[in-house]
Amino acid sequence: MAGSSLWVVRLASLLAVGFVVGSVEASPGDAHPLYRTCVKECKNTGVIGSNIISHCQSQENDSTSAGSSWYTQEPLYMQWKHQSCMSDCRYYCMIRREEERQLGGLSPVKYHGKWPFKRVSVFQEPLSAALSALNLLTHFIGWLSFFLQVNYRLPLRPQTKRTYYEYTGLWHIYAILSLNAWFWSTIFHTRDIDLTEKLDYSSAVAQLGYSLILTLLRTFNVKDEAGRVMFAAPILAFVTTHILYLNFYELDYGKVPFASPTVFDLLLCSFIQDLSCIHISN
Repeated sequence: MAGSSLWVVRLASLLAVGFVVGSVEASPGDAHPLYRTCVKECKNTGVIGSNIISHCQSQENDSTSAGSSWYTQEPLYMQWKHQSCMSDCRYYCMIRREEERQLGGLSPVKYHGKWPFKRVSVFQEPLSAALSALNLLTHFIGWLSFFLQVNYRLPLRPQTKRTYYEYTGLWHIYAILSLNAWFWSTIFHTRDIDLTEKLDYSSAVAQLGYSLILTLLRTFNVKDEAGRVMFAAPILAFVTTHILYLNFYELDYGKVPFASPTVFDLLLCSFIQDLSCIHISN
């Protein structure tokens, strides 16, 4: 009876996850007609208020603008040294719109999926970059602690020298994907160019997709390889297709999926439960 009740709870939680996984709509800031008109005029004239953007004088010279071919773009080390026409226009138009909103007593809004921050030196979004770096450090410390726990503080199988814990490999993959995602998030918030933007969103989609897979495997306690493949295959196919769509067709902020915290709550509960069992067995 208790076992069947547990399965009902798990199934209900899974259904809740299915309903709360959604997508982010277009940001209200960049969707506003005044902002779009400002960016368009800036790209054509290279002038916005008292700011003159020299590399916007000719739209053909904007080698990092959206839609340009890879072989016409500047090398990455050149893009890293200065802002592009598009990024400068977006930045100054964002600052202008936020000043207008502040005078009107309105609160800040997001632009292209990000909150408005003022630049500091080479950092386009210093606070976001610092928080991403902090997340990267936290994930690394957590993975290192888990690695030492299961490999050096607990007994191993005498025949294969592997851990008794069945999900060790899956958690290692999760750690690698998380570290990769937060690394590129830090780079992207430091310098927003086409390459770092695609790497950031692609890494985030891959990490979220794998988080969903791991949540399902732990929720239903799937241990055999065939069952894991059945759970993972359709999600991997969707995630791979979505990453290809974002990189080679259209990088649309409205089509970048973001899982609800409920997914990570379930994943965290499973991880804490596993750690408790590991410490008890130790």
